[in-house]
Amino acid sequence: MNVAQGALESAPPGPDTELALKVLVAGGFGVGKTTLVGSVSEIRPLRTEEGLSEAGESVDATDGVDRKSTTTVAMDFGRITIRAGLSLYLFGTPGQDRFWFLWDDLSEGALGAVVLADTRRLQDCFPAVDYFERHAIPFLVAVNCFADSRSYGADEVARALDLDRGIPVVLCDARDRDSGKEVLIRLVEHAGRRHTARPLDSVR
Repeated sequence: MNVAQGALESAPPGPDTELALKVLVAGGFGVGKTTLVGSVSEIRPLRTEEGLSEAGESVDATDGVDRKSTTTVAMDFGRITIRAGLSLYLFGTPGQDRFWFLWDDLSEGALGAVVLADTRRLQDCFPAVDYFERHAIPFLVAVNCFADSRSYGADEVARALDLDRGIPVVLCDARDRDSGKEVLIRLVEHAGRRHTARPLDSVR
């Protein structure tokens, strides 16, 4: 049993839950994945954080996130009820490339993914975008609006990332529960449209 399956089986069901969907929260190192999962989760989030050490300086790029003192080494896990009868299980992926071997297990059975982006380090979300495109997993890009970052519009970010037409880009504050919940609702809607369209595409 992998770590993702274990978290799912140990999570208590939400009230009146009829459907539970798995969603990934991905992106670069220090972009706010742990913060987003923690801010929206209605249960105490599971975190697998370890302190950054001098030994990891050669492999963990901390440019732009100098004040960050911990890193996720396996996953973050939380749960949110979107509405009566629909809950999301949230799996935050580790950001550093040395932990990417976990992504295949974490993404198994996922409805879709949120790719968090920081416009100060936009290039850091390219690996996540490439991964979900390659595995045909529906995703959207959520720009985490840090106070000291330059403001860009959704269309500008989509062009900078060379996203396929139709992939949503939304602005958010990962610290704010309502903002994070709106991102997840947009993802569920987008993924629902993608999954509905696939059978139609296959018979054209």
